[in-house]
Amino acid sequence: MKRAIQLLILLAIISLASGYLMSQMSFAGRLGINLVHKEYKFLKTWWMGAAVVYGALLALYLMQSLLDKAMGYTVAKIIHFLLFLAAIGGFYLTYADFDDDFTHKILRQRFHIGAYLFWVGWMLVSLYFITKKRALKLSTISGNTPAANG
Repeated sequence: MKRAIQLLILLAIISLASGYLMSQMSFAGRLGINLVHKEYKFLKTWWMGAAVVYGALLALYLMQSLLDKAMGYTVAKIIHFLLFLAAIGGFYLTYADFDDDFTHKILRQRFHIGAYLFWVGWMLVSLYFITKKRALKLSTISGNTPAANG
């Protein structure tokens, strides 16, 4: 439980940094959001961007937590590893998009780093579950349970 709280605090810090950095977009980026891509207006305000990033990371954490509990140990580790690879793929595709698309390229490096931080956060969530150890379940032998002895 202590590691989970530490992870959620780290994700909050990453989200705050991501929201702040994405709000530092270029003038051309702000103009594009105001005129064309109005659905991204929340990125202009640091705390709104941070809240969206943290909400997405928290949803991923909860989803992977449910997967971890519902699946067997080995299957859960494989799924978490595949999700880790998906986060790496998302990071790469975001980098490629920012590098190739002119309208995304002019958003500024700070905005790009803020977007990359989301993927880093998801990688950390996946690594948390990959390295998480499960508590051993004690098997009960009939006649040796506390209820039978008490």
